[in-house]
Amino acid sequence: MRVAVDLTPGVQGHAGIGRYAEELGRALLASCPPGEALEVFFNSPQPVRAAPPMDRLPVRALHLSNKAWRLRVLLAHALHRSQDQTIGRPDVFLATDHLLPYTQYPVTLFILYDVTFLSHARVHTPMNRTYMRMMMPTFLRAADAVICISQSTLSDARARYPMIGSKGHVIYPGVSARFRPPQDRARLDASPAARALRARLGLPERFLLYVGTIEPRKNLAILFEALKQADLPDTKLVIAGKMGWLFRETVARVHDLGLEETVIFAGFVPDDDLPMLYSLAEAFVFPSLYEGFGLPVVEAMACGTPVLCTNVSSLPEVAGDAALMSAPGDVGAWAKALRRITEDPELRADLSRRGPRQAARFTWRDTAEQTRAVYQDLWVGHNIRRQERGLTPCA
Repeated sequence: MRVAVDLTPGVQGHAGIGRYAEELGRALLASCPPGEALEVFFNSPQPVRAAPPMDRLPVRALHLSNKAWRLRVLLAHALHRSQDQTIGRPDVFLATDHLLPYTQYPVTLFILYDVTFLSHARVHTPMNRTYMRMMMPTFLRAADAVICISQSTLSDARARYPMIGSKGHVIYPGVSARFRPPQDRARLDASPAARALRARLGLPERFLLYVGTIEPRKNLAILFEALKQADLPDTKLVIAGKMGWLFRETVARVHDLGLEETVIFAGFVPDDDLPMLYSLAEAFVFPSLYEGFGLPVVEAMACGTPVLCTNVSSLPEVAGDAALMSAPGDVGAWAKALRRITEDPELRADLSRRGPRQAARFTWRDTAEQTRAVYQDLWVGHNIRRQERGLTPCA
């Protein structure tokens, strides 16, 4: 059985879904059974390679602009023209990039991260919102299985797309083993690695941390307003992440509130530096309006960093009782929570203990095993149907 994984989000450096695609691919490869062969597909406007160890697998790559590739997929579905010649003929295709090519593959799995293009339309670009609204019903009908990354996502999707029905499965993402509590937190600051990271990113002595793309859905303006109201003179806020769309409005809010000396934009931080960054932070803060899963929350918990996040979408499901939560639009509640998580040592110690236990529920090995179980069952069913029609089962 040939299984193709779409690594487009990973090779293009997309934040959350890029991490998902790459980690799922690695986990599938690490546990690949006899009789199964993995291969890679991706589209990238620039010549790139998949990250190790996926770079050693057979690759089918396109070099189109994202708009051109999306248009080709749209037209293929509209005209019922197979794209098998373009992207090969695997037996199983894992669609990780919000689109599903029109194919004759025996088994296709569509990964659905969220439906914010419907529920929180204003946080998407108009073009992306229009494309997703137009094509999502087509993709969901065409897919043999729909993998949702949380129960929250599946519930939201079923409410809007009844055609999902029994095709919907909840399979949680995992958290990499490199995210774990430091061996000696009391001496962490004295380590050469910690000193080097502080110097490179300009980290203050005490700071709250946000990790993620800077875009409207992340609701950072509320966090800035709460930080102003909380009045924490000895604590800064470090924002680690790429500038997304409409980022200027977010940055402008910092200046409007006079927080230029309090909020530090550290830019993109490589994955290898994230465990140390989480561990150095006083707390991790995540005011997002909606998350399909909320991977940074789990990463922070895995490192034993106290977490403050919103109480909406998947976050209560994912964080459990291991995080302090507030409503995303309540500035006063967020200001109070910021004071608690920075000034209450007992609360911080309790969250630090609970976090790693909660994060241990999510492993990429489990994600891979559960995903493989879905497409293997579909593969068996495909062959049974072929036999019933008097055809030879696929090898």
